[in-house]
Amino acid sequence: MKYKNGSGWNRLRSAFGWSLAGLASAFHNEVAFRQELVMAAVLLPTGLWLGKGGAEKAMLCSSVFLVLLAELLNSAIESVVDRVGTEKHPLSGRAKDIGSAAVLLALFNLGMVWALVLLWR
Repeated sequence: MKYKNGSGWNRLRSAFGWSLAGLASAFHNEVAFRQELVMAAVLLPTGLWLGKGGAEKAMLCSSVFLVLLAELLNSAIESVVDRVGTEKHPLSGRAKDIGSAAVLLALFNLGMVWALVLLWR
């Protein structure tokens, strides 16, 4: 299959650049993403310090990354909906609400994982 920016390593390099551009865009345009990055900056080292063994460290840290992932997807959904139109529409509202619910579930997951790992040893 032919890709616009080549194949193999060239395509991987291009994809990596687009991913970095996406992270930079989220950082500059999304307040919630910046807030969650601050949370991650605190929780990731804490999870590595408090986790006993690789499995606990992985669970604690992956739950933090899941929140960031959900926020990025939510922001992407919101951007697409806003690009299509700014008028109120039930489907637009539903899409944004579902994206927000994904972030909320990721945050609940984070709390549950941290509680289970750290409190029930």
